[in-house]
Amino acid sequence: MNTKLIGSSLIVAGTALGAGMLAIPMVLAQFGLLWGTLLMLFIWAGTTYAALILLEASCKVGGGVSMNAIARETLGKGGQLITNGLLYALLVCLLMAYIIGAGDLVQKVTASMGIPLSTISSQVGFTVLVGLIVSAGTGVVDKLNRVLFIGMILALVLTLISLAPNVSFSGLSEVVNSDKMALISTSSVLFTSFGFMVVIPSLVTYNKDASKTQLRNMIIVGSTIPLICYLLWLFAVVGNLPPHELVQYSNVSELISVLGQQYRGLEFILSMFTGLALLTSFLGVAMALYDQNADLLRAGKPVVFVTTFILPLLGAVVAPEHFLAILSYAGIILVFLAVFVPLSMTMKVRRAPAENDEVYEAGGGMIGMSVIFLFGCFLLFAQAV
Repeated sequence: MNTKLIGSSLIVAGTALGAGMLAIPMVLAQFGLLWGTLLMLFIWAGTTYAALILLEASCKVGGGVSMNAIARETLGKGGQLITNGLLYALLVCLLMAYIIGAGDLVQKVTASMGIPLSTISSQVGFTVLVGLIVSAGTGVVDKLNRVLFIGMILALVLTLISLAPNVSFSGLSEVVNSDKMALISTSSVLFTSFGFMVVIPSLVTYNKDASKTQLRNMIIVGSTIPLICYLLWLFAVVGNLPPHELVQYSNVSELISVLGQQYRGLEFILSMFTGLALLTSFLGVAMALYDQNADLLRAGKPVVFVTTFILPLLGAVVAPEHFLAILSYAGIILVFLAVFVPLSMTMKVRRAPAENDEVYEAGGGMIGMSVIFLFGCFLLFAQAV
C-alpha cells in the first residue's frame, strides 16, 4: 500500500472539501434533488478531466513543483506571467477568506476557554502556526492532513447518522424553483467546491516515483471523495429540512443553528466539521502558494514564508467582513486557471513528440480538449448569468 499516494488523494479531497460544502443544500435544494444531483455530477466530471489535463502537463515537463515551472516550460514568458498573475490572485483570495474564517473560529474557541483574543491576534496566530507547518514541506502537510481529514469525515459521518433516521422522502422530490437559468448560475459555487487543481504540481513532485496509472487514480479518487460527501450531505439535509424552508436561510450559520436546535449536539459537530474543512483547505492552498514562491524566488525559507503569508494576512486584517465577496472573485479566476491555462499547457506539450510512453497522458484526444474548452465557456456563462 502506497501511503504517499493515499495521503496525496486526501490532500486533493481536503483542499476541495471546504466549509462551502455546508451551503450546497441552500443553493441546490430549491431546484429539486434530481436536477441538483445531475448538475453536481456534470461539474465534477468537468473539473476532474480538467485536473487530469493539468496532471499531463505537469508530468510531461518533468513534474514541475509549481504552476510557475510548468508555465515557464510550456507557455513562454508571456504565458508564465499571465499564469502567475492568475494563480497569485486566486491563492491570495482563498487564503484571505480562510484566514478570516479560521480567525473567527479561533476567537470563538479561545473565548469559550476563558482566553479572549482580538480578531487580529487570532488571525495572526493561526496564520503563523499553520504557516510553519506548511513551510516544513509536503510530507509534513500530508501526515497532518491525514489526521485532520479523518476527523472531518468522522464529523460528517456522525452528522449523517444523526440526520438519517428522520429523512422524509416527500421533501426529496419537491421543486421550489424551476428556473433552469438560475440553476446554471449555481455552477460557479459547485465549481469552486471542487477547486483542488492548485495542489497537483506539488503532488506530482511529491510522488515522483509513481506510475502514470497511480497518478491518475490519485486525482480521480481525491475528486470522488468530495463528490460522495456533497451528495450524501445534500440528501440528508433536504430529507430533514424541506426546500421551501432552506431557501429562507441567508447564511450557513442559520442552517447550522436550525439543525442544532432539532438534534442535540449536532451544532457542535457541524462547527467542528467547518473548522477542520477550513484547515484542510488552508493547508492545500497554502502549500501550493508556498511551492510557487519557492520555485519563483529561489530564496531561503524565511523569505518564502513571509512572501507567502504576509499579503493574505494583511488582506484578512483590513477586510474581515468580505469573506463571501472574496470567494466569489476567486471563483471567476479559478475558471481561467483550472480550465483554460491547463488546456493551453497540454496543447503545447502534445505538439512535441513523446519521449517516454510511461508519462501520463489524459484520454479523449482532441475531442476531449474541445469538450473541456466548452466546459470552461459554460462556467464563464454561469458566472455572467
